[in-house]
Amino acid sequence: MANQRSKYEHLMYPIDWIEERSGLVGGIKYFLFRKVPSDINWFQTLGSATLTAFLVQATTGVMLAMYYKPDAKSAYPSIVHITNDLFAGWLVRGMHRWGASVFIILMFMHMGRVFLFGAYKYPRELTWIIGVILVALGLAEGFTGYLLPWDQTAYWATTVGISINGTAPFLGPFIAQFLQGGEFINNDTLSRFYAIHMLLLPAMIAGLIALHLYLVIRLGVTSPPWSKDAAGSGPLDDESEEKHG
Repeated sequence: MANQRSKYEHLMYPIDWIEERSGLVGGIKYFLFRKVPSDINWFQTLGSATLTAFLVQATTGVMLAMYYKPDAKSAYPSIVHITNDLFAGWLVRGMHRWGASVFIILMFMHMGRVFLFGAYKYPRELTWIIGVILVALGLAEGFTGYLLPWDQTAYWATTVGISINGTAPFLGPFIAQFLQGGEFINNDTLSRFYAIHMLLLPAMIAGLIALHLYLVIRLGVTSPPWSKDAAGSGPLDDESEEKHG
């Protein structure tokens, strides 16, 4: 028994070492085993499904970036090389291409669920605002990725998209000029779209998702509208009930 206990302590030592210095293990346990309303249903999984779709996009995007060449002469041939020559390249590209649509659809479904369940009300207004910003960034991510194959469809669709942005008041012409890098779509346009698609927008989305998850964990999960406890079971809800009850 003593020998088994010693082995257990040796196995747990790295985890205890991390927990003592960061509190990370306790935070993960709280996230996985926190209390939630007993009457939640599959509608509440749309947020997790959206997060999973984003992680798939990030993973496949990194894999594609290892072989993609953001140059006007090499972009399309590199896409053909990924699709036809690399092992499972067609699968990774297909997952990234169609996963973008799945990601956006899930975001809108999650947003609709939050609205219909009234989960945007006090004290979760900031969570809702961050979610709306994430939807806008997700759409921008899809738009900037559309040009990267550098084929006829991507070229003319991006031309139309930039023209629409250019009609916005005040900043519209400046945004169109910045995105194009000139008077028309050229190699600089491709480089800018690639940088925005691969670096700027993913970093912003990841940061806002982390903040969004923190607020969800802090404020708790809301119950369905038909629940007897429609306010949910978040910490602030419990405090309000104690003060007013």
